[in-house]
Amino acid sequence: MKIIDRPIYIDQITRQLNRGMILVLVGQRRVGKSFILKSIVNWLSKNKPEANVLYIDKDFDQYSFIKSAADLYAHAIEKFPDDGENYLLIDEVQDIEDYEIALRSLYAENRCQVIVTGSNAYMFSSEIATKFSGRYIEIPVRSLGYEEFLVFHNLTDSQESLIKYLQFGGMPGLINYQFNEIPEIKAYLQGVYNTVILKDIVAREQIRNFKFLENLIHFLADNTGQLVSVNSIGRYLKSQGSAVTNDVVSKYIKSICNALIVDSIPRYDIHGKRMFELIEKYYFSDHGIRNCITNEMPNVFGSIEKIIESVVRNHLLIQNFEVYVGVLSSGEIDFVAKKGGQTIYFQVVYKLGGKDAIKREFGNLQAIKDDYPKYVVSMEDITGSLKEYPGINHIHLIDFLKTNF
Repeated sequence: MKIIDRPIYIDQITRQLNRGMILVLVGQRRVGKSFILKSIVNWLSKNKPEANVLYIDKDFDQYSFIKSAADLYAHAIEKFPDDGENYLLIDEVQDIEDYEIALRSLYAENRCQVIVTGSNAYMFSSEIATKFSGRYIEIPVRSLGYEEFLVFHNLTDSQESLIKYLQFGGMPGLINYQFNEIPEIKAYLQGVYNTVILKDIVAREQIRNFKFLENLIHFLADNTGQLVSVNSIGRYLKSQGSAVTNDVVSKYIKSICNALIVDSIPRYDIHGKRMFELIEKYYFSDHGIRNCITNEMPNVFGSIEKIIESVVRNHLLIQNFEVYVGVLSSGEIDFVAKKGGQTIYFQVVYKLGGKDAIKREFGNLQAIKDDYPKYVVSMEDITGSLKEYPGINHIHLIDFLKTNF
């Protein structure tokens, strides 16, 4: 299968090479971690032709002899000279028993640069931290951003292309389908979803109440971008016949988020500079899977603002911003994006419509008493600043999705 490079991840990985850390690619299933690893192999062959590169894909039978940490260590020692520039790349590393023992040894000996991917069913963040004890850097891999979507599907930048992105999402595997193949696309996305549910949540977490799990995921899909608490989720699901405690609701939500199919976004007090707990917003890592779960594909108009919020959030996360919901005494800011010393505020809306909507979106941003950049993102045909709200940028969603902030 043709490998389409994803430069944003190749750049992140190559900037971290040979700085003394194990690199671990993490992300929801089928977002392209394996192909990014293959892209790095190609990059090394072009940019470091004298380097020794060992690429192990545990899906291939030729590596079936590597069963344990001892096997992995022995094979690496055999392939890597003591004084060479060595790179060890492993896809599906969890299939090697006690792999972390070998990787820690290779790390301690400064034998090679290690880059690995693994199934979420075995390599959640908390476990990586335990296994590698601060010797690693996580590189999150996400579903396709809008510009990547255009490249993967050989599309020109247009309103029509944007609508396709909002309808179908950014799973890389969509490259194998035509956009008029709605049943086939739904079957593909449902298959990804089922695999995550069965392998990364049910089997791993030993979930017994499968029906409740499904109801909870559907609730999160229906309420994407809404502030919800464990209490409110529990009350709603009880009204639907699922009598469970708040502790169970909390446990199941954690399991869903651990599988990286859904992310939670906490609230942030803009003026008080503190975090709020208990009430959060939830977004799916890929809005196409969310649209499939809610049976709104391709007719997404009824949830268009939820979907626009999802793609805005994903674009910010791709750029490695930390994203929060902003809290003001006068209202809410959809997203507060922070990276290093940088802070940017965003309001997201489909159409501004009349004066009330303009006052709500622009007015909330105007109430923030600092000089950080402020944006209203919409799909209005006409954008630009308003004299009543100086310093607030009004940007079309397409332009936002092509901007590197």
